[in-house]
Amino acid sequence: MRILIMGAGGVGGYFGGRLAAAGEEVTFVARGAHLAALRHLGLRVQSRYGDFALPQVQATDDPSDAGLVDLVLFCVKSYDTETAADLIRPNVGPDTAVLTIQNGVDNPEKLATRFGAHRVLPGTTYIEAYVVEPGVVAQPSRLTRIIFGEMTPPTPFSPPLRAGEGDSGGEVSGRCRRIRETLANAGIEGILSEDIWADLWRKYVLVCAFNGLTAVARQPIGAVVRCGPTRQLYLDAMEEVVRVGRASGVRLADDLLQRAIEYTDGLHFDFRSSTQRDVEGGKRLEVEALNGTVVRLGRELDIPTPVNAFLYAILKLIDEGNRGHLNPPT
Repeated sequence: MRILIMGAGGVGGYFGGRLAAAGEEVTFVARGAHLAALRHLGLRVQSRYGDFALPQVQATDDPSDAGLVDLVLFCVKSYDTETAADLIRPNVGPDTAVLTIQNGVDNPEKLATRFGAHRVLPGTTYIEAYVVEPGVVAQPSRLTRIIFGEMTPPTPFSPPLRAGEGDSGGEVSGRCRRIRETLANAGIEGILSEDIWADLWRKYVLVCAFNGLTAVARQPIGAVVRCGPTRQLYLDAMEEVVRVGRASGVRLADDLLQRAIEYTDGLHFDFRSSTQRDVEGGKRLEVEALNGTVVRLGRELDIPTPVNAFLYAILKLIDEGNRGHLNPPT
């Protein structure tokens, strides 16, 4: 399978590395020092399931170099979605699938407006992966899971499908089965969803609280959930997202919060979210796609979201500072 990894950071680097090691024709899209290392030294992965190295990989900063592909694994930060989508136009043909595993719940709509809903596969991932140094990716956690499915409206974000536009209706499609088989051959757990919007929102409920609190507190998740007051904030933040999701028409199970906290309690103590790593690294934050979207939807639906509003305000301030937007007047 010809595969383009759009955004070959920690997540894209890990999944792309596994796929390339399994013999798939993979092109990594990266930039800066990481791109230079991939080109000259290849890719090294430090994994809980065994380290491996690829001395030579196909890496570029121009997706058009890869030509038409069968699958785009779309892994860029949510604030780069529109820009990255425009860059991959030369890669997307009539039979190309664009599988997004980004944070947030509205990225599939943004991709569908450019490529058509029939080419977009909404997805999410449960993984801890990050770039240790240029050309080196670490994956220390036990989960390496991708959940994905066909784009099946109606949802708060998905545009309507036109007649004849691919598989729909919540059924598992043939192309999804083929992609799952490709992932499995590479040692990646792929789960096919019959209600992908519920699966996206289940992850969203978790990640808004997880990323938001670890980033604001600058503490790993183990510390957050073992301190009584912050554990309660964590639960309150998730409950707000659940209420917004249900009011938006998403089917979320009654025991979702219980399962989410049990999942969190099972993570290793030092697990840091991507947002926490970005805060500590002085990088741009996915603040609008996470807590910002919850706050916006809450206002539209007249649902209070005070915890997420607090997290959004603090992270917005940090983001503005990281981007140099808070410099004192001259």
